Amino acid sequence: MKTFKKEERLCNRRYLDLLFVDGSSFLLYPYRVSYIFVPAENTFPTQAVINVSKRRYKRAVDRNLIKRRIREAYRLHKEQELYIKLPGGPELLLLSLQFVGKKIYDYSFMEKKLIDALRKLTSIIEANEAKKVNGGN
Repeated sequence: MKTFKKEERLCNRRYLDLLFVDGSSFLLYPYRVSYIFVPAENTFPTQAVINVSKRRYKRAVDRNLIKRRIREAYRLHKEQELYIKLPGGPELLLLSLQFVGKKIYDYSFMEKKLIDALRKLTSIIEANEAKKVNGGN
């Protein structure tokens, strides 16, 4: 399942607002990862959006290059690093990957850091699930 289809992209304005207003986030340079679970049925367990700041990268070709590299790394590693570790159920994970780096890095660095960010995300989700099971302690 090494694809990144339309159903996996976060385009819904209501979900985007919910993600950035009520979602949790963490920073793992060069990414800021925001996430929230919402009760919804979908064929994929996650919907993701990839952002690159227009203020930091004025030229569209630079922003598009960074987004292409992030999308490719996410496409290749989402299943083994994220999907199989997510709790089952009728919840949909909304995910935002914001690039906050100061320069354009090569693909191997961005891929390595994205894998680290996905692993950190899954460990945070697993800790929250364990907290729910133990009654909030």
